[in-house]
Amino acid sequence: ELLWMCSGHGSDSSPAAATLQIRCPENRVKLLFDSGVKKGPRHNQYFGVKAAQDRIAKREGGIIWHTQGSGKSLTMVWLAKWIRENQPDARVLLITDRTELDDQIEKVFNGVNEQIYRTKSGADLISSLNASEQWLICSLVHKFRAADSDHGDDETTAEFIEELHATIPKDFEAKGNIFVFVDEAHRTQSGKMHTAMKALLPEAMFIGFTGTPLLKADKATSIETFGSFIHTYKFDEAVADGVVLDLQYEARSIDQELTSPAQVDKWFEVKTKGMTDLSKAELKKRWGTMQKVVSSEPRAKQIVNDILLDMETKPRLMDGRGNAILVGSSIYQACKFYEMFVAAGFKGKCAIVTSYTPNASDIAKEDSGAGKTEKIRQYDIYRKMLADYFDEPEDAAVNKVEEFEQAVKRQFIENPGQMRLLIVVDKLLTGFDAPSATYLYIDKKMRDHGLFQAICRVNRLDGDDKDYGYIVDYQDLFNSIENAVDDYTSGALDGYEKKDIEGLLSDRIEKARENLDDALELIAALVEPVAPPKNTLQYQQYFCAAEQGNAEQLKANEPKRVELYKAVAAVTRAYANVANDMADAGYSVTEAEAIKKKIAHYVDVRAEVKLGAGENVDFKQHEAGMRFLLDTYIQAGASEVVSNFEDTGLIDLIVKLGAGAIDKLPTGIRKDPEAVAETITNNMRKVIIDEHALNPKYYDKMSELLDAIIEQRRLQAIDYQEYLAKLLDAAKQLGAKESDTKYPDWADNGARRALIDFGWPNPATPIQVDTAILTSKPHDWVGNTMKEKVVKRAISRTLPDGFDRLDELFELVKARDEYR
Repeated sequence: ELLWMCSGHGSDSSPAAATLQIRCPENRVKLLFDSGVKKGPRHNQYFGVKAAQDRIAKREGGIIWHTQGSGKSLTMVWLAKWIRENQPDARVLLITDRTELDDQIEKVFNGVNEQIYRTKSGADLISSLNASEQWLICSLVHKFRAADSDHGDDETTAEFIEELHATIPKDFEAKGNIFVFVDEAHRTQSGKMHTAMKALLPEAMFIGFTGTPLLKADKATSIETFGSFIHTYKFDEAVADGVVLDLQYEARSIDQELTSPAQVDKWFEVKTKGMTDLSKAELKKRWGTMQKVVSSEPRAKQIVNDILLDMETKPRLMDGRGNAILVGSSIYQACKFYEMFVAAGFKGKCAIVTSYTPNASDIAKEDSGAGKTEKIRQYDIYRKMLADYFDEPEDAAVNKVEEFEQAVKRQFIENPGQMRLLIVVDKLLTGFDAPSATYLYIDKKMRDHGLFQAICRVNRLDGDDKDYGYIVDYQDLFNSIENAVDDYTSGALDGYEKKDIEGLLSDRIEKARENLDDALELIAALVEPVAPPKNTLQYQQYFCAAEQGNAEQLKANEPKRVELYKAVAAVTRAYANVANDMADAGYSVTEAEAIKKKIAHYVDVRAEVKLGAGENVDFKQHEAGMRFLLDTYIQAGASEVVSNFEDTGLIDLIVKLGAGAIDKLPTGIRKDPEAVAETITNNMRKVIIDEHALNPKYYDKMSELLDAIIEQRRLQAIDYQEYLAKLLDAAKQLGAKESDTKYPDWADNGARRALIDFGWPNPATPIQVDTAILTSKPHDWVGNTMKEKVVKRAISRTLPDGFDRLDELFELVKARDEYR
C-alpha cells in the first residue's frame, strides 16, 4: 500500500493528495541510478531537498538530520544535482571522512552522467577551488579514523586544516558559487572544519548532514555553527514508514566459570530448550567440533561459544540468509576472536576488518624470548588470515590488505552464507551498508555517536524474513542486567536528549513475546472464516476453490493464499525468535506447548493449501529459511512434505509414481478422500491454465476431459474409487503431455506438435512456419521489439492469404522454449 506523505503531517488522505498520486508532474520526482538500480526519492528525501531549496533561496545554511539507513547520501546527490541545474555558476564541495560515502557518491553521480573529482590532498583541494574546471569536488579528510573518540578525530581534522592553510597561495580566490556539504555534522570537529572552511570560502553556503542526533552538549553549538535544522527525519519515523527496521536489544552476561563438561552441557540445554529433540541431537554432534576452541581466556571463549550457538539456532543466521558483526575492544582482541572461530570450523567464513596492516617493522623490537607478545601474535594471526584467504605465501599475501578488505566486504553483502561474521574494532561501524547484517555483537565500551552508528549497521531492510536488527551486548552498556533496566535512552546513550532517540532500542524478549502474540492473532483472524470443523477439506475450499477444479475460484483466492503463506512464515519466525525463552517471556509450560502445537497445525495447513492449489510458484520471498525453522523448532520432518513437492509438482509425481504419489501427500489430505480428489483436480486445472499458451488446442481438450470426469462424479455416475482412478489416468496423460493425435516424424518436440495442433488446411504450413522461425530468429529475440518483428515478418510470409490468427500464433511461438 502506498501512502502520500506530506512534510510534517504524515500520510495525507485528502482529495488533493489522491489527485496528485494519479497525476504527479514529471518534475516532482527525479530518478537516479545507484549501482545500476533506478531509484526515486522517498518522502523524507524529497521534502528534505525541497526544504533545502527554500533555504538556498534565502542563502541560509543549516543541518539536514536524516537517520541512519534512510538514504542521506542519496539526498546529497539529489540536492547537488538540483543546485547544478538551478543555481548560476554553481559548484558543490563535499567534505567527508567516510571512504564508503566517498565511493558511493561517485557511483551514484556516475549513474546520472556527472563526474565527481576526488581531491588527493589539501593542496589539491585548494588548487581545484582556485580553478573552475570541476563543479563537483569531494574531499576525503582522512581514510580511516583511529577510534570513535573525538580526540582521534580532532587530531586528524587539525592536520587537514593545517595542510590547507599551508598550501593557500597569495592570489587564492575560490571560483564560482560554492555550496559546501559537510558530512557527519554531529561531530565536534565538524564545527572546527566549518570555521576553517568558512574562513577559506567566506561567500560559500554550508549545509551539514547527519544521520545521528546531536549531543545535548553540542546541539546549541552545532546549530549556531551551521544554522537551524533544515529538515529532520528521526529513527522512529523511519521505522514507522518501513524505511529501516526496528532494533531489538539484549544484554548477555558471560559466565566465565563454565569450565567443566557438565556445566557446559547444562548451559547448552538452557540455550536450546525450545528445539525439537532431533535437531538438538544433531546440533550436539556439531557442538563437539565447536568445542575444540582453546583459549586461556574463558570470557573470550564463552563469547565465541555463545555466537557459535546463535549461528546454529537463530533465524537468518542458521540458514545463511543473514550474517553478523562482532565488535571487539582492540585489534589484538579481534585477532584472538578470529583464531577461536577458525578453530571452531569457521575458516573462510569469518574475517577481521580493521585499520591494521601487518608490517615487519612494527614487531622488530618486540622481545619474544618468554613467549609471543600481543603485537607478535596479532602480526602472525593477520598474516596467516591473509595467506589462507588468497591461498598464497604469507610474504605475498601481506601486501593485499586493501584487496582482502574489499573482497570480504563484498562477500559479506552478496553471499552471507559464505561470509558469516566480520570481526571489527572501529572500521565498518559507520557508512557500511550491508542489508544481510542481522546481528551486532558488542564486546567493547561504546557510547553516544559511536554506539548509535554501530547499532544502525543492522537496521537495513532485507526481505520478509528479516523482521528486526538484533543487538547483543556483552558489556551491559545500559546496566540492564544489574539493575533490570529497560530504558535504553540513558546509560551509554545519555549524551542525547531523550526525545531524539526514543524508540531506538527495545528489549528483545519483551518485543519477541509481543510479536508472537500479534502473529498468532493475525493468523487466527485469517483462518476464522473457514467453515467448521476446519479440517483439510474446509481449508482447501476456503483458500483454493469451493468447487473442485474451478479455475476462476482458484485465481480469485490467490491473494488469500499469499496472505496465509506470509502469515505462517511470520508466526514461525516469531516463534523461533523466542522458542528457547518461552518461560522468560512469561508463558507457562502449558501455554508454550499449546502455542507450539498451534503453529505446527498452521504449518500443516500451509502445506495442504499450497498443494491443494497446485501452487507451482515457490513463495521464497515469504518463506525464506522456513525449512530450517520447521525442523529446528516445530517438528522433525515438517519440511519434508514441502521438499517432496518443491522441485516436482504433484502432476509430475503422479506421472512418476502413479497412485503412489498419494502417499507423499500431507496426512491431512491423505486421510480425506475428498481432499485427495480436490487436490488432484486443482493441480490439473492449474497446469492447464499455466501451460495453455504452449498448446491451446491440447490443453483445451484436457480441460474438457477434466470437466467430464468432475461432472460424472457430481452426477454420482461413478463411485469414489473409479473417480480417483480416472483422475490419476488423466493427470498422468496431462503430465506426460500424451495426446491421441498421431504426429508426423518431423514433429519431434512440443513446439512442433503445438504448431500442428494449431490447425491448418495445408499440412505443409506448420513445417514452413517452423523453418521460418529457426532460420530467422536472432539471439535473445523474445522481449526485444525489433527482433520480434523480424521473426513475425518471417512467419507471416509462410502463411496463406486471409490468415487472421497471426497474433495468436505468434504468442504461442514466443511461449515455447524450443524457439527461444
